[in-house]
Amino acid sequence: MRFRTLVFALALGAGFWSLTGRAEEPLLAVIVAAARADQPSDDEIAQIFKRKKLFWDDGSRIQPVNLPADHPLRRRLMRDVLHQSADAQQEYWNEQYFHGVLPPHVLASEEAMLRFVAGTGTAIGYLPACPIDPRVRAVLWVSADGRVMRPEGAPACGG
Repeated sequence: MRFRTLVFALALGAGFWSLTGRAEEPLLAVIVAAARADQPSDDEIAQIFKRKKLFWDDGSRIQPVNLPADHPLRRRLMRDVLHQSADAQQEYWNEQYFHGVLPPHVLASEEAMLRFVAGTGTAIGYLPACPIDPRVRAVLWVSADGRVMRPEGAPACGG
C-alpha cells in the first residue's frame, strides 16, 4: 500500500506522467507575452535561442531567456527544439562569444521566467506546458516524447 501511495504521489508531483508511465500532456511550452501577436515557426524559435534571429516582425528586439543549464526544461528545449546536446550548445556559445554574440540571459527559476516574459513584451522563454498562466501565450509545445507541436494541435491541459 505504501508503494502505491508513493508512486501516486510521485506521479502527481511530476504533473505530466500517468501511473502507466505514459505522458498525458505536453511537457514544455515556448512562451511569449499574451499580447504579442507573433507566431514564430519551429525553425525561427531555434534561430531566436541561437541569437540568429534578433527582431520580431514589428521590428522590436527579441529578448530570449533561458533557465539554468542543468534545468530539465532547458535540456528538453536544447534537444527537441534547438537539436543540440549540452556539449554542442556549450561549443556553439564558446564560438559565438568570439564573434561578440552572447547567449540568452539565464533566469534562476520558472517563476522568474514567467514574470520576465509576461512583463517584457519582447521576451521569449519556456515553462512547463500546463497550466499556462494567462499573462503568457504558448507559441510552441513539446510533448513528453519529443514531438514539437503548434499550440492549436496540442492536447488541452488536464486531460
